[in-house]
Amino acid sequence: MKGSILGLRATKLSFILITLVCTMFLIWGWDKTPYLVSLLPQSQSLKFTPEIFIGSPVKGIPPDSNMKDADNNRSNSAKNETSDKHEGYDEKGNREDGKNSKEKVSDASVPVGSANTSSVVTWKRKGNFSSQVNKQTCDYGKGNWVADDDRPFYSGGRCLQWLSEMWACRLTDRTDFSYEKFRWQPKDCEMEEYSGKKFLRRMRNKTLAFIGDSLGRQQFQSLMCMVSGGRVRNDVNDVGWEYGLVKARGAVRPDGWAYRFTRTNTTILFYWSACLCDLQPLHPSKRNSEVAMHLDRPPAFLKQYLDRFNVIVLNTGHHWNRGKFDGNHWVMHVGGVPTPNKSMVDAKNLTIHSIVKWVDSQLPEHPKLRAFYRSLSPRHFFNGDWNTGGSCDNTNPLSKGKEVLKEESGDLISAMAVKGTNITFLDITALSELRDEGHLSRYTIRPRQASGQDCLHWCLPGVPDTWNEILFAKLSALGRF
Repeated sequence: MKGSILGLRATKLSFILITLVCTMFLIWGWDKTPYLVSLLPQSQSLKFTPEIFIGSPVKGIPPDSNMKDADNNRSNSAKNETSDKHEGYDEKGNREDGKNSKEKVSDASVPVGSANTSSVVTWKRKGNFSSQVNKQTCDYGKGNWVADDDRPFYSGGRCLQWLSEMWACRLTDRTDFSYEKFRWQPKDCEMEEYSGKKFLRRMRNKTLAFIGDSLGRQQFQSLMCMVSGGRVRNDVNDVGWEYGLVKARGAVRPDGWAYRFTRTNTTILFYWSACLCDLQPLHPSKRNSEVAMHLDRPPAFLKQYLDRFNVIVLNTGHHWNRGKFDGNHWVMHVGGVPTPNKSMVDAKNLTIHSIVKWVDSQLPEHPKLRAFYRSLSPRHFFNGDWNTGGSCDNTNPLSKGKEVLKEESGDLISAMAVKGTNITFLDITALSELRDEGHLSRYTIRPRQASGQDCLHWCLPGVPDTWNEILFAKLSALGRF
């Protein structure tokens, strides 16, 4: 009997010792191999609420003194750049509260092991603990508009160094500016919070070129205001002459503008090319000469200066109608031969595919070039068009809805053109479609005929600022270049 009891006790002690040894082994293994977390059921796995970009702190994990944004490792000269905090302003461009905006914190939870990923981000903290969180591939075209008192990034009443008066709705008789107070929130992911300082650091010694129509010019002016914070900058030089962007004799304006932020050697320019194809006067000596519109050739400006660009943003769309063609004396050519009977839809389709194909073919020779094609900015004319009494008098934000969930783009021609290429698609059509209250409408700084409203261009600050936020986020996701 006594021997049986002793045997039972020995068995229990052996079991306890084995359990302790296994436990110690698991603890040691966990410390050395954190990937064991993936072996646990999902309900028991650690879940993090990450920022999307490398170097951002994980929500819920104490910040480490060594955990810094990757940009902070760059040159200390960036400390002298303009403040990255945007400010609140009253209707005339005066500060409302004098406070800087709050930094946003991501609320997106990305489980470890998610299949929809493009790369892995690693955070470390004290105690040799590290955890891997996936950097999600974000579909910026899907999401919803949310109210945000930290918008806009600049004052439309102050940013007159870069902003055309006709697009500064704060200078008009408009009294409702609620359209300025919205932020685009992508579905299931976060965009990196934009700041002018971060943009300039990322674009140090680089040139960004917008090439397109007047909506491209709006995006260009929006970015100039966003980067400068809407304040007068004495460290920004006009370098248009370097690109031949000077006002010709008798012209209303030059073909574009180029400005350089000297502290970071960052150049931002715009070139007007409404059709994104090559234009050649058939009779240069005649003032109103017909112009050969080569649908299958890129703009000469783009070919000439492509070597100097690090980022290009292309767009076209609203000049593809008979009225614009007749007014500009454009005659369609394909293969060097006039094709006047080609339909507008076919001509536009051919041109977009041609320019995308040509740029894509140039990328292997320019490995540091990042190319974007921006989708069509929607029009919101009701009961007519721009010259037939069309209007867009709505000032109620998001009356058309606030959310975009559909998979396909609102600009299928452009989406199909960039598919299968290395051109990054900047899809802003559907999200902009919900913002009909953000157009210039009937508000002007000068009297306008009663029959005309502008339901094509946008008030600035406004919707084009969001296009640039998405552009900045996509540039960040593409990494260094």
